[in-house]
Amino acid sequence: MNDKLTEIMRLITNLIRTGTVSEVDRDNWLCRVKTGDLETNWINWLTCRAGKTRTWWQPSIGEQVVLLSLGGNLETAFALPAIYSDAIPPPDYSENGSTTVFNDGGWFQYEPDTGQLLIKNIKSVRIEAADGIQLITDQLGVDASRTLISSQTVINGDVTQGGGKMSSNGVVADAHAHDGVKSGGDISGGPH
Repeated sequence: MNDKLTEIMRLITNLIRTGTVSEVDRDNWLCRVKTGDLETNWINWLTCRAGKTRTWWQPSIGEQVVLLSLGGNLETAFALPAIYSDAIPPPDYSENGSTTVFNDGGWFQYEPDTGQLLIKNIKSVRIEAADGIQLITDQLGVDASRTLISSQTVINGDVTQGGGKMSSNGVVADAHAHDGVKSGGDISGGPH
């Protein structure tokens, strides 16, 4: 009777356990988890979506997870990421916001208290849209060393330019001269 009770207690204890990811097999979407003196075989980790909509975010080695074991058998376990730890604390302590920090320092944060979406410490942003991109706002600022637009461009509204030269086909708009200038109703020659 004691052996059966011990086995039942072991299975109950194994239903839900915490552990730390020890290995990750990215190609097969599997990980191994160390929990106490035990280490699981290769098991799946849970994700937000795995149907018509899919998400991918593999757990990191050293990340704390919850093990959910069917029937208390660790061979049937799934890893549910993630639990903060002293080694890996939360990236932020906002009451209402959401912050994601990547291992290279990339930072994505939305703070409802200020209404600000902050993306920082990244190298580039690429958006591919087949039909179009619209920015609708009261003010758009671009602070860059160089801005390149490779398309036919239409501007509706006033344009103010300052602090540098405005060149069109090699002609600087505010510093070019015209030949064949005559007074009266004649039209001047082209710029040069």
